[in-house]
Amino acid sequence: MLVKICGATSAEDVASLDSAGADFVGLWHGVPGGRADLTLSQLTSLADAVHRTERMHPVLVTFLKDAGTLRAATAAARVRWVQLHGYQPPGLVRALKGTTDLTVVKVLHLGADTHAERSLIAAYERAGTDLFLLDAVAGDGRIGSTGQPADCGAVIEFADRLSRPFLLAGGISADNREDYRAVLDHPLFLGIDVDTAARDVDGRLSTDLVTAVRRGWHDPKARV
Repeated sequence: MLVKICGATSAEDVASLDSAGADFVGLWHGVPGGRADLTLSQLTSLADAVHRTERMHPVLVTFLKDAGTLRAATAAARVRWVQLHGYQPPGLVRALKGTTDLTVVKVLHLGADTHAERSLIAAYERAGTDLFLLDAVAGDGRIGSTGQPADCGAVIEFADRLSRPFLLAGGISADNREDYRAVLDHPLFLGIDVDTAARDVDGRLSTDLVTAVRRGWHDPKARV
């Protein structure tokens, strides 16, 4: 099972996640107003720090919709994974896959009105999406890093429509693995994406908390 931790903003964050055994580090760029949004220079610097670790890989997490801007950013930072977080159209996936060797992760949002995105799953797959990330939408419509738990039934409803692997996000914690037993048993389940539960009371990424989540989801009886 893969573990992705989102929203690193410093070399210290990268070192902490490396110590905790994370597999992927989400680096925000093109997330207007986001608390972890990075300039292109910061993105490049932090991606370099991730590249220097033995096991971790950087993932560009973005709301951007312009293929040229994304190609330039991923090339500058030498990032090979991009997570399209927001409501980008399948055409953006097609443009990226046709001109780069990027691994494209498309977020699908689980909320009150999901019909539109359900109807686009096949189009995203035809465009070349490599994997999906299923994430809960907050009650006020906010998306991304809300700490809002995903509904297991809604996750399975989406997952059963996919032919690509998926990651699970939305309220993941060290203690709620068994709430998602049906998701864990799904043949396309690949891993988890965590932000809120990886942070201490001051909002900083914590080695201990990330380790607890990783152990809790690999083995619910193991704790730090």
